[in-house]
Amino acid sequence: MSDLHAGEKGLIDERVRGFPPGHPPLPLEAVGMQGWKPYDSRMALPLISLDRQAFAGNVELMMAYVKSHGVEIAPHAKTPMSTALADALLAAGAWGTTVADIRQAAVMLKAGQRRLILANEIGGVAAARRLAALVGHYPDAELHVFVDSTALVEALRSAWQERENLPPLGLLVEFGAGRAGLRSVEAAAAILDAILAAETPAFRLTGIAAYEGAAATADPEETGLHIDALMAMTSGFLPKVRARIGNERPLLVTSGGSVFFDIVVARLSAVVAADPACRLVLRSGAIFFHDHGIYERGLAGLDARGGLQIGGKTVSAAAGFRPALRLWAEVLSRPEPGLAIAGMGLRDVAMDQGLPRPLALYRNGVRLAGLDSAEVFRLNDQHAFIALAEGSDVSVGDVIEFGISHPCTCLDRHAILYGLDPDHSVTAAYLTSFG
Repeated sequence: MSDLHAGEKGLIDERVRGFPPGHPPLPLEAVGMQGWKPYDSRMALPLISLDRQAFAGNVELMMAYVKSHGVEIAPHAKTPMSTALADALLAAGAWGTTVADIRQAAVMLKAGQRRLILANEIGGVAAARRLAALVGHYPDAELHVFVDSTALVEALRSAWQERENLPPLGLLVEFGAGRAGLRSVEAAAAILDAILAAETPAFRLTGIAAYEGAAATADPEETGLHIDALMAMTSGFLPKVRARIGNERPLLVTSGGSVFFDIVVARLSAVVAADPACRLVLRSGAIFFHDHGIYERGLAGLDARGGLQIGGKTVSAAAGFRPALRLWAEVLSRPEPGLAIAGMGLRDVAMDQGLPRPLALYRNGVRLAGLDSAEVFRLNDQHAFIALAEGSDVSVGDVIEFGISHPCTCLDRHAILYGLDPDHSVTAAYLTSFG
């Protein structure tokens, strides 16, 4: 446990959001045994919580979906950066874990995970050497890394030649739209040539990758066209790879790191199924947490495209997945009629994909009515500005439960994610590792 997150002897204390001031330090595993609730006056606010029942339901639904379609999933760990939650997803049937950079790979490897997709370009020669230095400590690791340049292929080849006894490194030729990744089959063919020319038993092509989320725009029709074009390049390249390497080598095709995983499955399943030595691996991670914003809108869009197809039945994604994350904050001031200021700001919650949404009001440990039309309209460092309906009785000291938008840029502000049971009691605490 990092000293950034814990006090003396690895104990959690007041340096972590939510921990009650003056309470004796506790081991992480003891936090869920105290009977705390975010609105019971003991916990320091603001804090972030995970609805454990909603999370478990989201896991069950997503795993049922991938199993129904005969595909795998390596959930992206960048959303919570919690090794405990990554382990829980593996236990639920995930094929592996996805990370975004070398540091995240180090966190997961140190925690005991051994099958990783590094779903990003890592840099050049220096980054390749850092990656080699890391995995040299984990000879049983299985690592697959995105590549979209001959420069990175050469940097990785050189790094793997400089050291002995490194675990095998798998290279995934990356197609892209809107972010990194190759923009044409011709460009990908040049990368394929470079990889095959440099191959050794410990340095090999292991598949094809893409990320469709960056292709999204505000126009659903335009988004669909962009993703279709990306998937067409990806699927069209697989037979070309097979023609070069033969039919025996196992290959991965990986995409689906967003709320558009249904399009990925629809566009790539046939070409992957036609290749007996190939598997399709999705990478969606934030879907397990859902939200009251960008994912709420994204799942409505998924339903508009036909919903989740599971076992021959159509399931509503919007109804099936449940938002699992909440922010809790106290009302600090009522300086004007129609205005409340809560103790939660940019240091606590994301706003890149929408402002937090007031969901419920608590006073003296009891849930009250009266927040139906409340709306956050501005955040600064430590404060949320909330517009209230005329005559609202929201008072200083009340606790407001907020929904969030975009888990990936909210969780990284918190060292501890408090797991809540249906009665809102804290029954678990998950350490995050954002660095």
